[in-house]
Amino acid sequence: MTIRPTPGRSLVTGRALTDIVRTATLGSYGVTGFAGGPVARLIARVGLGQPGLAIRTDDGIEIELDLTVALGVPVAEVARQVDSAVRYAVRRALGREVARLAIHVDGLRVQPGAIPAAPVDGPTAIRPRDLADSGTDVA
Repeated sequence: MTIRPTPGRSLVTGRALTDIVRTATLGSYGVTGFAGGPVARLIARVGLGQPGLAIRTDDGIEIELDLTVALGVPVAEVARQVDSAVRYAVRRALGREVARLAIHVDGLRVQPGAIPAAPVDGPTAIRPRDLADSGTDVA
C-alpha cells in the first residue's frame, strides 16, 4: 500500500526548531552545554533567545552552535556526534535537510567528580619516570 502525500502546507515555528536542535545537541556524548557570556545568559533567562544557538531559515536551514565540551573527551568526536544527531533530528521531525551546520567549541568544562584522585605513594605506586625507565617507546 502506498501512501500519497496530502497536499497542503505545514508551519514549524522557530521555537519548535530551536527545541529540536537543543534537545539533539544536549543529548550528544561529551556536550556539557551551550557557551555564552553573562549577557547571553541574561537574555536566555528573560526568554528572548538561546545562548550559543543561532538558527536561520532564509535559504534552507542554517544552524550555528557554540558549545562547551567535557574535559578529556575527543573534541572532534563530540563535534561529529552533534552533527549527526542534529541532522538526524531535523530530518526526522521536519522531513528537511540542514543546509549548513557550524559547530564551535568555545570551552572545556570539568565535570564534578571527573578529576582522578592523586596517586598514592607506596611500594606499588607508579611514578612518572617508570614508563621511560622501562625502555618502552612512547609517542
